[in-house]
Amino acid sequence: MSETLAPPRDGATTIGDRMERLPVGRTHRHLTLVVGIGLFFDFFDSNLSGTIAKVLQADFAFGGTELKLVLASAFVGQFVGSIVLGRFADRYGRRAVFMLNLGVYSFFTLLGAFSPNALWLIATRFLAGVGIGAENALSDSYLAEMLPANKRGRYLAWAYTAGFCGVPAVGFAALWLAPQTVMGVDGWRVLFVLGALGSAVVWVLRRELIESPRWLSVQGRDAEADALVRRMEAEAGVPSPVHTPTAVVPQSKRPGIGALLAREYRKRTLVLWTFSVLSVTAYYGFGTLAPQVMAAKGYGIVASLGYVAISFIGYPIGSLLSVPLMDRFERKTLLAASATTMAAFGLGFGYAASVPMLVACGIGYTLVSNVFANASHVYLGEQYPTQIRTTAAGMAYSFSRLSAAAIPFVLLPVLAGHGPGALFTVITVCTAAMVTVLLALGDRTTGVEVEQYVKS
Repeated sequence: MSETLAPPRDGATTIGDRMERLPVGRTHRHLTLVVGIGLFFDFFDSNLSGTIAKVLQADFAFGGTELKLVLASAFVGQFVGSIVLGRFADRYGRRAVFMLNLGVYSFFTLLGAFSPNALWLIATRFLAGVGIGAENALSDSYLAEMLPANKRGRYLAWAYTAGFCGVPAVGFAALWLAPQTVMGVDGWRVLFVLGALGSAVVWVLRRELIESPRWLSVQGRDAEADALVRRMEAEAGVPSPVHTPTAVVPQSKRPGIGALLAREYRKRTLVLWTFSVLSVTAYYGFGTLAPQVMAAKGYGIVASLGYVAISFIGYPIGSLLSVPLMDRFERKTLLAASATTMAAFGLGFGYAASVPMLVACGIGYTLVSNVFANASHVYLGEQYPTQIRTTAAGMAYSFSRLSAAAIPFVLLPVLAGHGPGALFTVITVCTAAMVTVLLALGDRTTGVEVEQYVKS
């Protein structure tokens, strides 16, 4: 369901127009940083169970099924959280759900540190996943709405660069803590406590976030939206219009999930859902299963954690390298090129027979994968109108989380039965299918103002 634009009164521009003409200022940089720090804990959590899986398996004497459930539980929770909290964000506001999701995550991650058995651990990982599940959808939608089109990709990439530091952070923290005890406490439990306490600090920082003026406007709360934009205009030294604008005529009926399959969005929605399912196989397939691949190649727990931690350095470096690329190349072209390169490094990692080749391919894979990841986050956040933006992004991410939850059940048997080379061959086939769909059917979005794009 597209937005219905009202003509501006007395020459005043709409809220969206006024936000587009703003230069990037202190408010933009501040909210980008706060969102990025929150993303840090999203990626910390998404890679936590996979990174310490072998340690948990030894500590709890997991069988194969229990290990798969532990690896999948957080992603299943994220599947639920993406749908439910994404919908909440379109109904109750971006800022409110930013506070809710991180609070839920922090509480249940802390409870997970006290897990006495596998069932407790699986349950708390699921509930923590529900909390953090909408983080990507919220971040992508919020920054897409707050940033001007010509800087949207660059600043969202900066936010994710801060976020992706959580991947090597959990890798090196696991290398240091997982094999030992700290004051009589298992090191992996300390990792859970660090994740919970850190996210609690971010929760406090998020209290300073402003609500999205675009969202306020589509709710008919134009006075609030106008006040926020006037504050940003004053900060930037940009003159404000004399009259309060009406950007969007509020709708009496709130569009729901069914709107995603309306005629004007059906093709786009199906492309993005297919993209989300297939892309996560490549992206989380490495992060979740890399320690298992190292173990299958004959390396011990400590050595595996060390090599994986080094490989994880590529995540923030790749994200940083994406910053100058994001607004220079068409989004779907950048996605296709980086995904193809990921597949090549993945095959190299799967078939590598020496430590230098393993580490080189691992770093190459993670580096390129975050050029891909940042482009995908921007792409998903700029496809729909404000009324349904986080609902749409949340649904797309929910499919990716469901796919990630299936990874241990689908790919671990391939690894066990046929080895690392076959594992990454399967991942490569999924990547090739994703690239084909994206190039053939995906829309172009780079540099287009979000409300203009969705009306086209």
